[in-house]
Amino acid sequence: MPATKEYPFYLKTTVILFGIILFSYILFTIRDILIPLAFAVVISILLNPVYIRFRRWKTPPVVAITLTLLLAILVLGGILFFLGTQLSLFSDTFPMLKQKLMQIITESQHWLQERFNISAKKQAEYLNKGVEGGTAMVGHTLGTAIGMLGIFFLIPVYVFLLLYYKSLILNFIYEVFAEENSNHVGEILNQTKTAIQSYMVGLMLEMVIVAVMNSVALLLLGVDYAILLGVIGAILNLIPYIGGIIAIALPVLMATVTKDGYTTQLGILAAYALIQFIDNNILVPRIVSSKVEINALVSIIVVLLGGAVWGVSGMFLSIPLVAILKIIFDRIPDLKPWGKLLGDDIPNRHKGQLWKRKR
Repeated sequence: MPATKEYPFYLKTTVILFGIILFSYILFTIRDILIPLAFAVVISILLNPVYIRFRRWKTPPVVAITLTLLLAILVLGGILFFLGTQLSLFSDTFPMLKQKLMQIITESQHWLQERFNISAKKQAEYLNKGVEGGTAMVGHTLGTAIGMLGIFFLIPVYVFLLLYYKSLILNFIYEVFAEENSNHVGEILNQTKTAIQSYMVGLMLEMVIVAVMNSVALLLLGVDYAILLGVIGAILNLIPYIGGIIAIALPVLMATVTKDGYTTQLGILAAYALIQFIDNNILVPRIVSSKVEINALVSIIVVLLGGAVWGVSGMFLSIPLVAILKIIFDRIPDLKPWGKLLGDDIPNRHKGQLWKRKR
């Protein structure tokens, strides 16, 4: 039997790195196609138990999928209706808020002129530059929002088709591999489905808890529209890094416009800092990360990489996709070291050797 040829380490590493770069380039190039499809896969796995329940009641497949999608749309519509109602009440106070904001801007201009000798003309120039930059950012945000709107129309179609052709897709996956590996493939598919469902449920539970904590804190501090700002803050909290900053800025701005002094703003900063501490050190590790079993270092890296390739959508999708990779790596002997690297189980086997001094 001829011996298997072993390639040098540097050659194998070069091929792997080239493959990763090529794969990342493909992901970036066709992101407009892959992003809605990835969301649809995650949502279809999340809705699969509801679809199965309808099927157990002898409901035809098309009717079962339609009822499942309608139920999901009703839940989402209820949330949007609540936010819309709160926003309509908030819009009634726009004239008063505008007047108060203009008063704060005028007082700030006088203070800057007295303390730092910056003339009103200079301040206007700085403000115009900021507005120009903000306009570009708003234009980019609107472009992203329009793109997301198109995705929202496309995702239900994908979800419907994925649920309808679920048996066909699963049959294809089983037939790709040898028959003796059928149990192995089934185990991987089951664990992938469970990991994504657990992650999404944990994420929703975290969002509800953060929304309640935000709203209670703002109500105790007497901030107007506390529930609306608390819920929006919890939704923004799903966006790593940027979302948390905006979530804090909104109630601080509201308190600045509606209240005198800075006591309430300091209270908001302290309350949100405490909530973020609870979220990052208790809720995320025990409710979200524990469902996926990805260590903190890898989580931060993949979120940043996901944001670089797919933007905000990539940040959101990076953790469940890496969870799928970990499940696959753990079941393939040659890839088990990579699965251990992604996980949060710290081995004790070589731990002592790291601290031994050479004599």
